[in-house]
Amino acid sequence: MSNKIKLDIISDVVCPWCIVGYKHLEAAIAELGLEDQVEIEWQPFELNPDMPAQGEELRAHLARKYGSNREDSDNARAAITQRGADYGFEFNFYDDMHIVNTLDAHVLLELAQQMGLQTQLKLRLFSAYFSEKKDVSDRKVLINEAVAVGINREQAAELLADTQARRQIKAKIGQWQQMGISGVPTVVFNRNSAVTGAQPQATFKQILLELQQA
Repeated sequence: MSNKIKLDIISDVVCPWCIVGYKHLEAAIAELGLEDQVEIEWQPFELNPDMPAQGEELRAHLARKYGSNREDSDNARAAITQRGADYGFEFNFYDDMHIVNTLDAHVLLELAQQMGLQTQLKLRLFSAYFSEKKDVSDRKVLINEAVAVGINREQAAELLADTQARRQIKAKIGQWQQMGISGVPTVVFNRNSAVTGAQPQATFKQILLELQQA
């Protein structure tokens, strides 16, 4: 089909609502049987662009950034865990969980997009971070996850060492911000309209139906 529905999903791999929102979208696409009529491209966004290499303990980070206390954190984790479970995604939060820098992950996702493996790598990184307690700022971890979806190890390592590739991702993030994207997940439909947040399956279904009939 030549006139596919183009979906740009702006997200970060350490954003729990990004994977929840995607699972809602994925379910809506499947419900409508539009798998072959939708083209998805993941776009980079850094929730914490200044995050140091060692990252920051997640509870401390949320307390500093949002004023969350322990009870708030526990309640949020329980709610997100249930939302993920409802759509087949496992959140495995733990006490020493850290929020980390994700620029290198976005560099590899750009490579994966060129190879037709972007969604596979994005989902692999979500699982690595949220389900498997892996550090997705660690280049060894990133390369292993890239290899797991079919990307050449040497090619991945070479790109991660390329400072120009990092600058290009930063520029791409800046372009989306200039277009008004300030929160994730944001799904842009045919580069024309957008919704922000982990919208329900029914909302995505309605939007997709309208686009299909347009």
